[in-house]
Formats: sequence, structure tokens, C-alpha cells
Amino acid sequence: MRADGAAAEVRAGSRSAGKAVLGIAILWLVTIGRGGFPRELDIVFTQLSAGAPGEGATPRAGGLLRADYGAGARLVRLRPGGQLSVLSGKLESACDPDVSSDGERVLFAGREKPDDLWSIWEVRVDGTGLRRVTRESFDCRSPIYCSTLFTLNSPEPWYIALFVGTDPSLNEHGSGPSTSLYTIKLDGTETRRITFRPGNEFDPFLLSDGRVVYSAWRTSSGAIPPPGRISLFAVFFDGLDGSLYGGEQGAILKHMTCATAGGLVVFVEADRFGWDGAGRLGGISQMRPHHSYRSLTEPEDGLFHSPSPLSDGAILVSRRPADGSSTFGIHRFDPQTRRSEPVFDSPLHDIQAREVAPRSLPDGKSTVADPSYTTGLLYCLNSYEAEERLSAHLEPGTIRRVRVLEGVLTPAARAEPTAAGAALSGDPVALRVLGEVPVDKDGSFNVEIPADAPIALQTLDADGMALATCRWTWVKPRETRGCIGCHEDPELTPGNVFVQAVRRPSYQLTLSPSRRRYVTFRDHVLPIVREKCATSLCHAAPRTPLRLAETAGAAGDEAARRAFDALLAGPPTLGAAQSSGEGAYVDRGRARTSHLIWRLLGRNTSRPWDAAPRDAGRGGVKIMPPAGAQALSEAEKRTFVEWIDLGAPWAPPADTLPESWTEDHVPKRAAAR
Repeated sequence: MRADGAAAEVRAGSRSAGKAVLGIAILWLVTIGRGGFPRELDIVFTQLSAGAPGEGATPRAGGLLRADYGAGARLVRLRPGGQLSVLSGKLESACDPDVSSDGERVLFAGREKPDDLWSIWEVRVDGTGLRRVTRESFDCRSPIYCSTLFTLNSPEPWYIALFVGTDPSLNEHGSGPSTSLYTIKLDGTETRRITFRPGNEFDPFLLSDGRVVYSAWRTSSGAIPPPGRISLFAVFFDGLDGSLYGGEQGAILKHMTCATAGGLVVFVEADRFGWDGAGRLGGISQMRPHHSYRSLTEPEDGLFHSPSPLSDGAILVSRRPADGSSTFGIHRFDPQTRRSEPVFDSPLHDIQAREVAPRSLPDGKSTVADPSYTTGLLYCLNSYEAEERLSAHLEPGTIRRVRVLEGVLTPAARAEPTAAGAALSGDPVALRVLGEVPVDKDGSFNVEIPADAPIALQTLDADGMALATCRWTWVKPRETRGCIGCHEDPELTPGNVFVQAVRRPSYQLTLSPSRRRYVTFRDHVLPIVREKCATSLCHAAPRTPLRLAETAGAAGDEAARRAFDALLAGPPTLGAAQSSGEGAYVDRGRARTSHLIWRLLGRNTSRPWDAAPRDAGRGGVKIMPPAGAQALSEAEKRTFVEWIDLGAPWAPPADTLPESWTEDHVPKRAAAR
């Protein structure tokens, strides 16, 4: 049942129309409340006018991310008995509320004028004491209250808030800026970035065990990812022990997460997001998040938005019809019985409801992260512990080394975002080699790496080819981060083994940024092609499907670029197959499935878990160069392998963020302890 008589007045999206609906909604709620609404609820929520900026906008990243919305919204409180009041005062926009553990205060995102950046604000639940918490040079959204944090030498612990901040770098999709999780003391000091995945991270929620569960871009295992998935991750609010949370269960897109009093983690999921990010409800157990998925609603039940827990084990959630024909109203939903009952509805979008009630916080956390350090440690117990499709084929001795890569970011302000990602010549996130370390016979390795940087790992075989890629992880300053294996079951409990790699000091991959290296076509592969490939015996012959003599042999980048394009395009006879990488000379990010590497090594190097065809209809593999031509050295073959595994870049990125961007983006403030 809805207050449809006011719809025409409110849907114009004006502030005056928004105020008019207060009286209408109160009268409507009281009248309908006699029919059994749970009037004892005390809640705060966001009201967004139908037709406001953002509604109906094109989702970002091809539907992987919802559109930006919240402009013109306001924060309101609904008290038992139906009294409705505005909490956001004279702010032009307010949304993303979170209620403090004592039930007395609300954190939210707001701005005073349309052109302002989003900041984090706090207000008492009675509407008094409005104050601004953050004063950053970037947008701050989706704040949550966290527990206390302290170090061993701090006089006393301090409370912090966590929020989503917009980074100065382009996301992996090339469709806009990336976002990360940040923390700040509640007095507005000591802003710190705690996650370092170069994609989009959003919708944080504090779990009862002290971890923050959030949504983030999860790319494929190749160096050059397709759009990927939006998955759940977890991290402690000091940035330590980040991990995947919930695996690949359910739909490929999951966000707007909360956890019930009964230990069920509930989220909104979809195969593609619309502007508002609404979808079905799914859930996983907090006890076994990777093996407990269940669907909580069916498509015909409607579109759901922004669930949050109630103290009785149910959730508040916004719902609209499955066809999107009306605005969101707030419902109480019981995940166990799947019974839903309406709580409040108006001609506005009523979303992001939170209960105003005391709740317990997790214990405070002592942190070993120390900003005075510049490195951290990363170790693996057994890289042969992997997901089933890999582990069944990883014989002892298959993994020889681990290649450690650093993600180098492109400035969002100076890049040209596109719907499909960056152009072939420059990916939004370039890869730079920190180095390689050996893997012990028991599969373990131990390495010291730069802190607060996006890191990718590749396990390598005897030919130096990547068997699998982990993308992305990071270490905090002075952190020691460990994993059980590579792509292993995250719920696996390892045996109590003193592995070989931790019996000695860590291998140090801590070269200064100027000494970290790219591997590119222009600077490393092209000289080999010109000397040994573009010859009369090889790729200068009239009938060769890959003519390189008139391209690589000519002077200038334009001519060399034609050779680069020819290698990545594949032979014309392969037709549409090359669009998926099948049959192309170069399968970007996977040397082992690239025909160029098959020809250089004289054998099919793909693995049983690869989807690429065994020989793509080519009638076997012929080694190159042919007899009589100058052979490639082992080092030159490794150059081709490494170049492809790193994504087959044309040249080093022309424009990257400075190494000090974190300090520039998040100024260090004096601690107030």
C-alpha cells in the first residue's frame, strides 16, 4: 500500500516536494499502522526523490557497478508512533547512514553544496550536534563505526571510523576512478588508506569477529583481466589479513552486505546491476562463508536494496516491484522464514534504513602496522595447495619460482576513461617486476616486499611460464601476511608444519622504484624480432601469415607498432576465435596458451586446466625459427614468455601516479590520543 496521491508532487525531485511528503507519509503511516505495522521500530534512513540525479543513470563498468546516486537525498529518522524528522539539517545531500553502538549518534556522507566533495558527517539521533568529520581532498562515502584500535606504545586506545574514499587512480576497467577503504579517528585526525586493490571497493560492514566485510572487483587469474566479478572480501580495520570472503557462490555480483544477529551474512546479488544496484537477496553463514550459500529471494519477489540487521535476527531492507515500476519502501524481512512485512513507504525512494538501538561492538584491536616501516613480509605454506582444477595436475616439482609483480597506477584525472577499458597500448594498471624467488620442495616461499602497494603473484614452471596468477594482494608496513596456498580452499585448516621457507630470512624484493623493471615489446621484444625474426628465412617470406620484415625492420615506432598489432591480432584465418584469445599468436597474460610460445619452444605448453584448444586446428606445433636460421637463446625465449605473462604491453606507461601519491592523497596529521 502506498501514498500514491502525492506521487505527482514528489516525483519532480525538488527539495520542496521532499518536504511536502513528510506530512503525507506520517499520516499514511499512522493510518496503515493500525493494520499491523511494527510501529515499535526506531530507524534512520535515506530519502531520495524519484527523478533525482542518478536515478535511471547508466550503470558503470558495463553493469558491474551501480551508478553514483545520493545527490539531493536527505537523512531522516522515523520514531515509534510515526514521528518523522530530518537529521541532515541544511546539507544539500545526505545518505549512507550508520548508527553508533550506543544508539546515540549517526555517521553519514553529506555535502553542503552540489559542487562540494562528499564528506563524512556526524549528528546526534535527535538532530543536534551536526559536525563534519573528514576534510579530505577526495570524495568520502559509506562510513561505518568501528571498534577501538591501539598500538603497544599508545597511552590509550582510540575509536575510529571507516569509509570509502575515491582514489586518484583509474580502475582496472578503465571506466572511472578506483575506490578504496580508509580509516580516520572520530576526532578527524589520522586518515589512513587500508586497502590497495586497484579497482573499486565499497559497502563496508563490521562483523562481530572484528573484520570488515566489503565488496570489491575480483579480476580473473590472467594478467590482462576481463571485467571479472564483484565479490565479497574481508579485512581487519587496520588493513591486515585481507582475504576473499564467500568465494564464487551465487551470482557474479554481490554488494550491500550486512550480518544478522544469528550469524547470517546477507547481501544483494545480481548478474548485472541497474542504476540503483538492486537485486535478489542471498546469504552465507559467518561460520563457513565459502561453503554455505543460499538464495533468500526469487526474482519475482521484487528488487531489494541496502539490507541492515535488526536486534531480533531479522533485517531491514528496501524493496520495490520486480519490474521497477515504483519507488523503494522499507520492509522487515526474516531470512529464516522469508516472511516480509512493510515498515514504511512514501513516494520517495526510502533506502539504507538502520535501527536506532544499542548494539555490541567487537573487542578492540591491537595493530602491528607501523607507518614508519616501508616493507612487510609475505609467506606461503604450500603453493601446491590450490583449487581442485589446478591441484589435480600439480605434481611435485612443477612450481619452481614465484614472480612478484607490482601494479602501477594511471592517474584518473589525466586518463581518458572508456566503456570497455583502456586501449591496447596502455592498460589502466601496468605491471612491473619486483623480482622472482625460489619455491622450496615443500611448496613454501617467504619474501619481503614494499608495503601499501598492489601486488600480483605468479607461480612459475621450469620454463618461467606462469601457472597461475593471484591478483591482487598487499602487505601493510611491518605486517607479516601468510597464506596456506595458491587459490586454495579458504576454509582449509593447514597442518602444523614448520615449512622450509620460514626457517631462514625472507628473500628481499625491495628495490627502489627506479630499479623495478617493465618488460615491454618496444624495449625488450622488438630488438629480438628485428635481429632474429624479420629475416628472409622467417617472417619476410611472401607466404608467411605473419610478415614482420616491412614492419619491425623499418625505423620508427609506427612501423614497429604494426608488428606488435600483428602479433596480438593472430592470423586472419582464425577469424572470430582470436577474440577470446584462442589461436592468437599472443594470449595476453598467459604465455602457456600463446601460439607464439608454442612455436618458440616447439611444443604445446598449455595445461590441463586451460580452456584453450590443444592445437587450434593448426596440425601440430612447428618449432621456430626453422633449421638454418639463427636460433633464439634461452634468455631471449624467457623474454617473450615474461612479456606475455605480464600482459604483452607495448611500452612502459606514459603517465603514472608518483610514488608518493599516498602521502599526497592522504596527508599525515598529528595524532590525537
